[in-house]
Amino acid sequence: MKKINWGVIGTAGIAKGQTIPGMKLAVNCNLYAIAGRDIRKAEDYQKEFGFEKAYGNYDDLLADPEVEAVYIALPNTLHYEWTQKALRHGKHVLCEKPLVPTAREAEELFRLADENGVILMEAFAYLHSPWVAAIKQEIDKGEIGQVRYIESQFLTADHDISNIRMRKETNGGSIYDLGCYNTTMIAWMLGRQPDEIHAAAVFSPEGIDILSNALFQYRDGAKAMMNCGMVLQTDADLRIDQLRIEGTEGSIRSTGEFNGCGDMTYTILKNGKEEVRMVASVPQNYCLEVEQLGRCITDGEKPHVSRDFTIGNLRTVEAILKQIGYS
Repeated sequence: MKKINWGVIGTAGIAKGQTIPGMKLAVNCNLYAIAGRDIRKAEDYQKEFGFEKAYGNYDDLLADPEVEAVYIALPNTLHYEWTQKALRHGKHVLCEKPLVPTAREAEELFRLADENGVILMEAFAYLHSPWVAAIKQEIDKGEIGQVRYIESQFLTADHDISNIRMRKETNGGSIYDLGCYNTTMIAWMLGRQPDEIHAAAVFSPEGIDILSNALFQYRDGAKAMMNCGMVLQTDADLRIDQLRIEGTEGSIRSTGEFNGCGDMTYTILKNGKEEVRMVASVPQNYCLEVEQLGRCITDGEKPHVSRDFTIGNLRTVEAILKQIGYS
């Protein structure tokens, strides 16, 4: 099996805590290079995770001809710039969500990927989970009849103002950080974007949405609600992940975190009975997304998180942000 030489741009917490450990598990990934603004921090990552090379700036990593694919773990405001540069260098790119703030910018990046003969995929690791696939399969086979209503909630602690999630200039706020999980979950389960959106939010003094709610309407009569916020105890390890899907013949309810691994379950309620169904040994989702992009490169698979899905979701996010007055 061919291993892809990966470079990581950025030393953010998501890279250290989730994606790089996932890359180490990926059977078709070689941890080749790490780049940070501080060479000492990059070298610390090199020693900790076993990268072959460390760079003190991102351009040097992109100039390395041995780097085949790049994972971008930078603040939201830097995604467009460095994804564009990586694509122009002929690197395949996995960019942390949200790929960019607007659908127009996403279209530009996907067009650039095509022009350079490389693959671009937005990093929504949880969408690669067999647990998500199992719930989607229940819907597709009609286990709960026709879907009438979906409710997705994702709430976490708030943070100190020094955190980029809490600042306007770094595209902070609950929609960008959390709500994009809700919008993608709903769209994944229904297979389409909403036809009508109504949204509202509570803002912090710094101008970021700390609690947001959106209602979705679909032409076939289905409805959905998403709720996201950074409102729980400050800097505490607290979160609320909830998914509820109501159909004409039953319902599905999640148990545990969307992005979990190991033995995961969900509950089917039907005909007055409740059944817990297990998806055993769910792998680490960040490993799954890296392996999948690797197979796109070597075996011609199509990206699991597709161009159309990313662009459609960004249009929904843009509509929500416009309605709540985030600008």
